[in-house]
Amino acid sequence: MLEGKTFMEIFQIGGFTMYILVLCSFLSITILLERLLYYRKLSKTKRAEFMAGIARAVKSGNIDKAIDTCKDTLAPFAAVICSGLERFRQRDKEISNAMEREITIETAKLERFTGIVGTIGNTAVYIGLFGTVLGIIRAFHDIAAAGAGGMSIVIGGVAEALICTATGLFVAIPAVIAFNYFAKRVESFIIDMELSASELSDMIGRK
Repeated sequence: MLEGKTFMEIFQIGGFTMYILVLCSFLSITILLERLLYYRKLSKTKRAEFMAGIARAVKSGNIDKAIDTCKDTLAPFAAVICSGLERFRQRDKEISNAMEREITIETAKLERFTGIVGTIGNTAVYIGLFGTVLGIIRAFHDIAAAGAGGMSIVIGGVAEALICTATGLFVAIPAVIAFNYFAKRVESFIIDMELSASELSDMIGRK
């Protein structure tokens, strides 16, 4: 049924929904690559080593040096610690609130664009099914217009229409996997930020 057809011919058989699915796939792949590079950049600094350096600076009373270290570090937990150190002379509650706000800000940055991938993963299959339904309707319309039918004609039309379903699955499955990966990475970053904030609170409390 599809033997001998080029990729573009098969693509055109799927109808306009194929263009939507290609756009979804392009967005999903672009966001995946952007987030992978972003997370990799943020993961270069090890939290334990960073906090050990901050602890030494706080213990020696060199808060400015600790703040400079935070500003030179791209990791999200560095921004959280920086927000706490900038309020070093304030009350513990104010320091804690500042770090909690920074965790919220950094989490929003980490989750940027990931919702789009999740939406694509949830809807691409249905977009493909929509294209399939339109293809089946078109196949039966062609049969009625031709005044002839038969199982071979119906099966051929349905097979061509199912191209949209297959494409929808092809787009949705990687998007769902990518979204789950994003969620896991963001969760890991949040844990690091919360642990770092807790450690700084303990350091300040002992001063």
